[in-house]
Amino acid sequence: MSVESNISDDGKTLTIKVSGRFDITLHKTFSDAYKDKIGSISNVILDMADVEYIDSSALGMMLVLRERIGGDAAKIDIVNVSPGVEKILKIINYDKLFNIN
Repeated sequence: MSVESNISDDGKTLTIKVSGRFDITLHKTFSDAYKDKIGSISNVILDMADVEYIDSSALGMMLVLRERIGGDAAKIDIVNVSPGVEKILKIINYDKLFNIN
């Protein structure tokens, strides 16, 4: 389980890569990945290529991220989602709140 974050050269896009189990144990690490960068970013890419499992606390963390960076105006792309995780995100209508690629 890990969370890595990088800001683009222009300082506008934050990429957060989550690996392993995306659950409550990543709460602090996930929020630390963006909390000090909120003012400078306008886009977030949440890379879930290596996510093996996602639970309801992770779904809540994603909503908090969305609210903190602008709510309805937030531009968040969730990329490299496995079919199983994508199915969960679509069942709960996260495809209406996030761009899922």
